[in-house]
This record gives sequence, C-alpha cells and structure tokens, in this order.
Amino acid sequence: VADKVDRPKKGKYLAAFYSKEELAALFEATRNDSMSVVIQLAAYYGLRRSEVLGLRWSAVDFEQKTIEINHKLVTCREDGKTITVGEDELKNKSSHRVLPLIPQVEQVLLQAREQQELYRKKFGRSWCSKWEGYICLLPDGEIITPNFLTAHFGRLLKKHNLPPIRFHDLRHTCASLLVQAGVSMKQVQLWMGHSDFSTTADIY
Repeated sequence: VADKVDRPKKGKYLAAFYSKEELAALFEATRNDSMSVVIQLAAYYGLRRSEVLGLRWSAVDFEQKTIEINHKLVTCREDGKTITVGEDELKNKSSHRVLPLIPQVEQVLLQAREQQELYRKKFGRSWCSKWEGYICLLPDGEIITPNFLTAHFGRLLKKHNLPPIRFHDLRHTCASLLVQAGVSMKQVQLWMGHSDFSTTADIY
C-alpha cells in the first residue's frame, strides 16, 4: 500500500534575518545587557549558539588580530540530569576556523574582559571558577547555558519591541549582510564554517 503513496516533498526553509538598521538597533538596545557580547559575537561572525558560548579567551589573539573557533558548549543528559559541557569537536571540519578580529569586536571583548575582572573581584570567593577562561559568563562567573540564552534573547526582543527572530537567525543575518556587501559566496562559506558550498548557495 505504501508504494502507492506520494511522498511529501521537503519544504524549502526561509531564514529570517535583520537588516543593517535593525541589527544596529539591537546592538544599541542591548549594549548594557549581560548578553551584549554574546549577541555581537554571534552577529559579526555568524556563530552557532554552541560556538559563541564555547569561545574562550585563549582563542583570541589581540596581537595577531585573530579569533579562532575551536570549541563549543552543549547540553546533554547524564544520569538523568541535564548538564552543560565544553567540547573541542565541532559540527564538522570546516567549523574549525580562524577569522580576523574585527575592530568593533575587539573593543567589545576588551570591555568584556575588564568587566569580567571587576565582577571577579566583586564576588570574591563566591565567583564560580569552574568556567574560568570562557568569554561568555554571567556576572557571578557561571556559564551562560544554551537554553538560557535562547529564552533571554526572546525576552530582550520583546522588551525593546524589536522584530521577533531566533538567536540562530543572527547567523543568517551575518551571512545575508555579507552577501549584500558583495562578498563572494565562497568567502561566505568559509566565514560561516559550512562544510559544503551548496549549503551556503542554497540558503543565501
């Protein structure tokens, strides 16, 4: 009977993304929020949620002006509990990439590093040292979990009356703005860490 059934066709996914003006409004609205550095890193580099949360200070070379995507943060189940862990194995081989340190991002990171040090001194012994070395931390040193980021991002957009998008759509925003700026599709593929050129071409 199943042989006579017409298989449903896979619908083409249409990614949502912000314009340059909407992205600027997002940056301005969230510049005093603890997620500001996370949002800007994701938008400028088109990072996946796991990649941006997995960024460590050791991946940033302020002298050579580079930032390396070489680590990720994920949640998984262990002994019936949901835990957050860091992993060096990324989605695919192309996901491991070294990108130029954009001047705007460099300033954001320098400010974030200074703020993180102030928080460390302020919290003293209460500072969580487990995630020391990671860039995207809460004021008390705890890691920002993927689910918390997703929920907080949605609340931020609603609070500031910004168009609703998923956090992952910042990745689409980055790629779309690169294409609009005339960057070659091959360069966009390398920037985004896609393993296949057709993936970049089909989406953007």
